[in-house]
Amino acid sequence: MQQNGSRKLFVNIAVRDLKKSMEFFSKLGFTFNPKFTDENAACMVVNDEAFVMLLSEQFFRTFTKR
Repeated sequence: MQQNGSRKLFVNIAVRDLKKSMEFFSKLGFTFNPKFTDENAACMVVNDEAFVMLLSEQFFRTFTKR
């Protein structure tokens, strides 16, 4: 099956301390897209097609009723 266009992958991960998590991943060489980063979430760029959303635990809970 042939796909038109590219696909993007976003993975959501809950973190206890967003600022410390961003500092940790920055030290490993990852960058963050400021367009999708605020006090609740940070968009970590893995490559042009893959991103990890670091979400504060409180914000992450709004995505599910569990």
